[in-house]
Amino acid sequence: MHYRLDLVLKPAEGALVRVIGMVERRGFSPSNISGNRNPDDAGRWHVQMDVRGQRPPETLRHQLEKVYDCESVQVVAVTDTSA
Repeated sequence: MHYRLDLVLKPAEGALVRVIGMVERRGFSPSNISGNRNPDDAGRWHVQMDVRGQRPPETLRHQLEKVYDCESVQVVAVTDTSA
């Protein structure tokens, strides 16, 4: 299954590394990461990450919510357009 994670991270050193590590430890593979820093939002990072995995995405969402630097997580199922 293919999912997109919409994350809001605190601007802290190593925050993205911690999130990527959690994603991989939970059995998902990141395939694309993009984001930006929003100066109007106290410099928080707004990150979109495409991941693939066979496990339920709610497990990953619950674990990411426990990461100190992660302020919010939304999981969106992505339909594969490749045949």
